[in-house]
Order: sequence, then structure tokens, then C-alpha cells
Amino acid sequence: MGLLDQLAGSVLSGALGGAQQQQGQSPLLQAAMTLIQQNGGLPGLLAKFQQSGLGQHAESWVSNNANLPITADQLHQVLGSGAIAGIASQLGLDHAQVSGGLAQLLPQLVNQMTPNGSVPDNHSDLLSEGLALLAGRGAGSAAPAA
Repeated sequence: MGLLDQLAGSVLSGALGGAQQQQGQSPLLQAAMTLIQQNGGLPGLLAKFQQSGLGQHAESWVSNNANLPITADQLHQVLGSGAIAGIASQLGLDHAQVSGGLAQLLPQLVNQMTPNGSVPDNHSDLLSEGLALLAGRGAGSAAPAA
């Protein structure tokens, strides 16, 4: 999972200037994982994007093709400003920082969670494993050589 570690570190460095990291972990990455869980896992989140007319974006993140980008405004359209505001309040960050960071992070996170180009059957286990990994290893730590 070294790639996920690098992903989280690089996305968050750009999105938040490297601030707000606890013990090397990314609070925004944890919030994104929780957001996925609260929306019914990957299938539920992807369904929300479909219902909002942004299904092609979400499908690109799952597929093995290039990820289509999403804007902070599009993220608001899908998740609602209440969800973004709740995360911003919880993290003590600006609403725009959170929405911009999540807009960068979610496509890459979904892509990492679907390495074979489809949503795995054990998506709940995958989220649990991802959260456990985050708890055990910081986003900026080096991965052991394979």
C-alpha cells in the first residue's frame, strides 16, 4: 500500500499545504474514507455520482483508464454542502480547503480502492482494512520494499 501512502501525502501536501496532520496521518484522508462509508461504501457513493449526472466521472475513477477530474462545486452537487461543512468543522479547516482537497483526493482514492477496474465484492472489508492501515502507518511513511 505504499502507493496509497504516497498518494495521500502528495495530495494533501498540495491541497492543504501539508498542515493538519496527526501523527503523520491525514485527517482529510480519514474523513474521505468515513465519507465513503457513510454513503453506503463505494457502491453507494458511485450511485450518488450517477444520480447527480456525474456517473461518467465516477466510472472513470473505477476503470483502469484516466481519471476525470471533479471540481469542488461538482462535489457539492453530489454530497451537499452540509457534508463538506461538517468535515470542515470537524477538522477546523476552511470549507474551500476541504472541498478542494476532497475533489483531488476522492478520484484517486476510489481509483486505488478499485485496482482491477471494478468495485470489489468485499468493499466493506476494503474500507476497514484501509482505515486500519491508516491507523498503523502515517501517510508520509515509506513503504517496505516488496
